Amino acid sequence: MLIQLDNIFLTCYDILNKQMNSVISQPIKFSAKLSDYNYVLPRGLIAQKPLENREDARLLILYRGTGRIEHRTFHEITDYLYPGDLLVLNNTRVMPASIPGKRISGAFLELLLTEEIGEGRWKALIKSNARLKIGEEIYTENNTIPVRLLDKAGDGSWLIEFDKKNDVKEILDCIGKMPLPPYIKRNIHEDSSPLDKERYQTVFAQKEGAIAAPTAGLHFSQKTLEKIKRHGVEIEFVTLHVGVGTFLPIKTDDIRGHSMHKEYYECSPGIIQKIRKTREQNRRVVAVGSTSCRVLETIAMTGKTPQFSGWTNLFIYPPCIFQYVDVLVTNFHLPKTTLLLLVCAFAGRENIMNAYETAKDKGYRFFSYGDCMMII
Repeated sequence: MLIQLDNIFLTCYDILNKQMNSVISQPIKFSAKLSDYNYVLPRGLIAQKPLENREDARLLILYRGTGRIEHRTFHEITDYLYPGDLLVLNNTRVMPASIPGKRISGAFLELLLTEEIGEGRWKALIKSNARLKIGEEIYTENNTIPVRLLDKAGDGSWLIEFDKKNDVKEILDCIGKMPLPPYIKRNIHEDSSPLDKERYQTVFAQKEGAIAAPTAGLHFSQKTLEKIKRHGVEIEFVTLHVGVGTFLPIKTDDIRGHSMHKEYYECSPGIIQKIRKTREQNRRVVAVGSTSCRVLETIAMTGKTPQFSGWTNLFIYPPCIFQYVDVLVTNFHLPKTTLLLLVCAFAGRENIMNAYETAKDKGYRFFSYGDCMMII
């Protein structure tokens, strides 16, 4: 049975201080001010393209108990994984959900399909230079496929409808492009679509439904995964379809006032059983990416009657007690975002901000196609 977990906030300040201070020499300081999760990044450090080899990305190792930092390459990640560890990856598959369109006037626009809500009906973000009207028809695929604008949604997106004789998935496969984040720029004369369709997708992507990649997983090649298995590490997969919330900023000065958009997740009961067994044996659960982490912590929050699939809007921010995740592999995130708040909750704001400044000084590549860190 699908569930929606509304407004779940992890805020056990006193318990967390006792738990964290037992392993960290200095008391943890928590801030609810959004401005405390800001930093300045030179534009030249924003990765615009993937490296030739996935596993050649740089890997910053952060020890959250001491703040110590090491610098490695991603293919060396097995040096920090132990036999008996459980590695959890997100196997969502990114849809080529960005498609070009035109108004009847001939003006160009761009549609980003974000969620299927019925036969031929979708929610979509529409980029247009002119104001759009309810009931208006726009066209895709050389003006041959009409799309009607039904209504505005409360989150800034539109409810749209394709003609039922058209298979939307076939349209996306034919003309759709990967929904790259706006900080990745493409030259109008440069067609990088084939590269992005391969590389803005994990090698283990299986269940289609995301409109953004679980970027920490982009660094894993099949070769690296096989190496990890031979090392005695067990690998399991959960699913979280990354949705429109990825594109939306936090607008409240107090982070506790922000509400996450819901995203669909799945996890088999067997994985939770393995997690509990792993931790009982003093082994570690290693979550790859904020999405895998949110799935596991969502299920942990449901208590004695775990909900293994449904919709989650779990917003993880400091302070937070992580119940299932011991180690986190994650990319470098934009300032003032829910993703940055999650890693600050996991490792401490001061540790993360110091690690980010170190990464900048060392010339690490940031964001989706960039380098990554492993928080131990």
